[in-house]
Amino acid sequence: MEHFLSIIIPVYNEEENLENLNSQISKVLDGAGLKYEIIYVNDGSTDSSIDVLKNIAVNEHVKILNFSRNFGQTQALQAGIDIACGDVIIPMDADLQNDPLDILKMLELYDKGFDIVSGWRKNRHDNIIRVIPSKIANFVICALTGIKLHDFGCTLKIYNAELLKKIRLYGELHRFIPAAVSIFGGGANFTEIEVNHHKRIHGKSKYNLTRTFRVILDLFTLVFFQRFLDRPVYFFGGCSLILFLISVFAFIISFFTEYMFSFAVLFITGWFFFGLAFLTLLIGLIADLLMRTYFESTGKKVYNIKEIS
Repeated sequence: MEHFLSIIIPVYNEEENLENLNSQISKVLDGAGLKYEIIYVNDGSTDSSIDVLKNIAVNEHVKILNFSRNFGQTQALQAGIDIACGDVIIPMDADLQNDPLDILKMLELYDKGFDIVSGWRKNRHDNIIRVIPSKIANFVICALTGIKLHDFGCTLKIYNAELLKKIRLYGELHRFIPAAVSIFGGGANFTEIEVNHHKRIHGKSKYNLTRTFRVILDLFTLVFFQRFLDRPVYFFGGCSLILFLISVFAFIISFFTEYMFSFAVLFITGWFFFGLAFLTLLIGLIADLLMRTYFESTGKKVYNIKEIS
């Protein structure tokens, strides 16, 4: 099947890697006779990355987006997705750790009917500070979302552009795109394939453990949407019921205590949890109203029809 590929590459201080990367991608895709565009998104680099990119831009296949400041990898990917013209979108890292040759075998797998082909860096060439947290994160994400992939953090993936353009990326959501597509894009067939992973030679890794907290919050948000997007009152109502039962328990215990101080503490605690239960229920009702407004104002459906026969 003939495709038009949109390669999206976020760039942040990768001046030493860009010419080699562009040369490798062009050599592989031109050699395979594929139609393609390469979209470089300069995410507020403080080195000379933008100058290198402007030199590369003489290539007719290259497009450059230059951010006014550093917004983050997710936002860079979203910007690339917004202007991508291809029917297939392929994000890649700019650090030369992804191998452009893997695109060809991933594309063969994509043509077998999958909407997403995810790269799996089975043999990673990163230090242990990156590998261990990544393995833990992959296990947790897999358990919570039900998406069975070994390597959510691998940027190299192939996406059906039509599905990918149905979603918007925020925060650190680029790590959870397969799950996000399944939730907001109406579902997707996905698979995984082992890809090469090269050791970084030039530049410094942008990964640090401070991003872990943001990833956890985004994961919580994604799981909430996955399970309660069209019924948020169920989540908040359940929390409200638990808080109400705690308040009732505190009231009951307070009437069986022999000490006035204990009675007062338990009685006040009962009213405190009762108030929290009431407020949580109100939040659930407001969330339900917002959910209805979201679906009705955007014209989105709470269901997805795969086929009519």
